[in-house]
Amino acid sequence: MTTDNPHIGSSFQGFLEDEGLAADANAHAVKRVLAWQIAEAMKEQGLTKVEMARRMSTSRAQLDRLLDPDNEKVQLDTVQRAAAAVGRRLHVGLA
Repeated sequence: MTTDNPHIGSSFQGFLEDEGLAADANAHAVKRVLAWQIAEAMKEQGLTKVEMARRMSTSRAQLDRLLDPDNEKVQLDTVQRAAAAVGRRLHVGLA
């Protein structure tokens, strides 16, 4: 970002890129949003974790990992099953 004002620095995204942290920060943000969206869909439908895990054909522990916004080690097929379990579809793309 270029500006005529010497008191204005770069954007936060620029800072993350300069520090080599952008990819990790973006991945963490995506996981947090996915976990939140799944939890909200469960709330809207009145689904318990036990029922959600049953619909996904998985364990409650795996569902807990999926819903943990700090756990980024989740497989794509798990997210797809979670989306289907709440009547949604997962959209993935490259930017």
